[in-house]
Amino acid sequence: MNTNVKTSISMETQITLSESEARALVAIMSYSSEGFIRGFYVQMGRYYLEPHAHAVPGLFDSVKKQLAPAIAKVDAVRKEFNKQ
Repeated sequence: MNTNVKTSISMETQITLSESEARALVAIMSYSSEGFIRGFYVQMGRYYLEPHAHAVPGLFDSVKKQLAPAIAKVDAVRKEFNKQ
């Protein structure tokens, strides 16, 4: 008997952030992911982050690609609004 079983689980999540929370997250993600990991390990140890370190670069990229442009739009609208 030849059996081929494939199992996969995926997850997507959405979070709601205030503008100041989004700006703080983008500021944190402005550092390189490698630098963040090194600093985290020095300050807090490896135990919690090390099993997930492979996902940190993707997290940084996602935040930069999704939040940074949204914040730029808010800034542009605010700037235009303040001209009036």
